[in-house]
Amino acid sequence: MNDKVMIARITSNMGDLMSASSTRPTDEAVIRTLIEDWAEAVRFKDYDTILSNLSSDMSMFDVPAPLQSKCLDEYKKTWDTFFDRYQEVCSFDISEMKIQAGSEVALVTVLMRCAGVEQGGSALELDLRLAIGLHKVAGQWLITHEHHSLPAD
Repeated sequence: MNDKVMIARITSNMGDLMSASSTRPTDEAVIRTLIEDWAEAVRFKDYDTILSNLSSDMSMFDVPAPLQSKCLDEYKKTWDTFFDRYQEVCSFDISEMKIQAGSEVALVTVLMRCAGVEQGGSALELDLRLAIGLHKVAGQWLITHEHHSLPAD
């Protein structure tokens, strides 16, 4: 009788494992949430979340100077400059996101709108492009590169 109980318990545990793996979010879903949380953090000036999923040696090409930021400290300074420019950031909204994820690297392309009121009181609205490179380290996706750009007139 005890043997039957043991078999039932093992079968039950295997079923739990199988159902858990089928409900685990895909890499694409994890990355989508990471990018959406980052955009929301910008709207709320939440530095902890903005900086939370970055590789320590990340780099960024941004629209305003500097031409390139090469580490977390330089990256944070670009956000200081961004937030100092605005009285209020009204939107930092993703309109389109495409994710291509392999087992260790991923590329995300984003179209978004940034709108706000500048320190002088002028409204500013920008449609911008963003490309993000990620690397999976110890099971966690980290942003290794951001490239922001505006369409040329």
